[in-house]
Amino acid sequence: MRTVLLIFGLLLLFAVEILRVYFIMPFPGSQQSNTIDIAYWLGRNIVWLRVLGLLLIIIPALSIFRQKGKWKKIFLSAVLIFYAIIFFFFNFRFEADKMFYQPQSKQFAAVANNKIKDNKLVIGVTINGEAKAYPIQLIGYHHQVRDTIGNTPVMITYCTVCRTGRAFSPLVNNKQEDFRLVGMDHFNAMFEDATTKSWWQQATGVAVAGPLKGTSLKELPSQQMTLAAWLKQYPGSKIMQPDTFYQKDYDDLADYDNGTIKGSLEKRDSASWKFKSWVIGVANNNTAKAYDWNELVAKRIIQDSLTGLPILITLEKDTASFHVFDRNLNGNILKFEKTNDENILKEINTQSTWNIEGVCIDGTFKGQQLQAVQASQEFWHSWSTFHPATTKYE
Repeated sequence: MRTVLLIFGLLLLFAVEILRVYFIMPFPGSQQSNTIDIAYWLGRNIVWLRVLGLLLIIIPALSIFRQKGKWKKIFLSAVLIFYAIIFFFFNFRFEADKMFYQPQSKQFAAVANNKIKDNKLVIGVTINGEAKAYPIQLIGYHHQVRDTIGNTPVMITYCTVCRTGRAFSPLVNNKQEDFRLVGMDHFNAMFEDATTKSWWQQATGVAVAGPLKGTSLKELPSQQMTLAAWLKQYPGSKIMQPDTFYQKDYDDLADYDNGTIKGSLEKRDSASWKFKSWVIGVANNNTAKAYDWNELVAKRIIQDSLTGLPILITLEKDTASFHVFDRNLNGNILKFEKTNDENILKEINTQSTWNIEGVCIDGTFKGQQLQAVQASQEFWHSWSTFHPATTKYE
């Protein structure tokens, strides 16, 4: 009986330490199943599960160490040492917030003092007249950066394994909340709030486990484009600068922007509609649609309609900066065509001319701006996972 208790107790100790982390980190096979509820339960109950395991093994272990035979003592000692190693690595090395840290110092610079190359991708946000740009190479490592824009608290997030950039309000129940990176769900980063210990999905802002499960963070409008394209629209923008303490981590993501990074989880599939192919995702009125990045590069503009939303997708000359607009302007559904100038579009019905940023520069609607539609560039596996009813534009 003591042997059974010893074996069961040891298996319990090993299992809870390993599975608690395995289910929420990108280990082989860990991200394909819906195991968040199990992982969350293990995380919340890990202390008493450890106590239970130790209580099960303590009497059988003492009995073995009191015996005269040495081989059982050596074997049990080796197993306990191995458990100590597992405990150390799964609690102090493999957890997400022990691998990815927040900036020690956040520095922003105006254009004149900026050190970020203008061809680097950024997540840009403007609130109350203040604009800031967050290089993906930097926030891709940190996963989240807390900041204030236009006297408004913001949480700028990025998941390199999903290629998802999102800006959220960090207010939870009307309280400004602190978050830590806790792991992944279906390859997407998850954050835990400090107060309720709920787990929040980065791609959607939805709480997927804990007391607030099913509630959502408020998403703030953001755009992904090159720094040059962002500064063309917002020349007074401040740009987040590298924290030199994490320069090596930033260097590891040097090729991430163009999809040629070596890491298998983050490298782009250059073909269309593959697991890690790039798409632009647009959601509106409970409908979602994905647009193939390769097709956008080939066509330069795409016009389509979701339920109640006619859209225009444009790609700048740099083939990295994209815009998504509502084609409904003052009750008129506009239709566009390309011109010989890659920066200029023509509206078919009025023959008015528009720039690639959705501003009419000549003709009937001169000076008017198309309304931006929130959209994101991400891996196809991410968009299709978190928008399971999505359709493809083909």
